[in-house]
Amino acid sequence: MFFSNLAYAQDVGGINPQAIFGNPIVLIIVFIGIFYFLMIRPQQKRQKKLNETLNSLKAGDRVMTTSGIYGTIDSVVDGQNFILTIASGVKIQIVRAAIASKVDTNPMPIMSEKK
Repeated sequence: MFFSNLAYAQDVGGINPQAIFGNPIVLIIVFIGIFYFLMIRPQQKRQKKLNETLNSLKAGDRVMTTSGIYGTIDSVVDGQNFILTIASGVKIQIVRAAIASKVDTNPMPIMSEKK
């Protein structure tokens, strides 16, 4: 008698927890889908855009490195290295992966030598 009363008590309001949450496999698939569309897909789009930008770089382009150094590409050494002019007479060699973005404007003018 006691257990039959508990069974009736669980059906209060006609709401079945199984109907709300569904099959656990379906719930896992829904969470994976949400995770994909909120985190993985946007990151893939950003990475694709960065790769397109890096592949289109040429001499004369203004860039910012991952360390925050602005400069102009002086020349392309090979497919993976650039010579970057960061100030008058100051050139450094960097790897393609160290470039964070291409910039359109010069945030700070390159300082010229005093005469």
